[in-house]
Amino acid sequence: MEKADLYSIDPTRLSWQKSSFTAGDSQCFELAPLPAGGVAVRDSKNPSGPHLCFTPGEWQAFKSGMAAGDFDNL
Repeated sequence: MEKADLYSIDPTRLSWQKSSFTAGDSQCFELAPLPAGGVAVRDSKNPSGPHLCFTPGEWQAFKSGMAAGDFDNL
């Protein structure tokens, strides 16, 4: 699936989930699996707002970077 095609998916039809570390009205983001294996990300406080879509490769690179501590300085 092409990157542009990821944004043709209706975000209201995705199964969004928050982290189990989210408490109450805390600032958080939500993730949803995409049909082609990618992941969508949105702001949980603005569910009808914009969202980002990542291909499976992009999402794997992000997860690997997180696990390796690449973003610990942020």
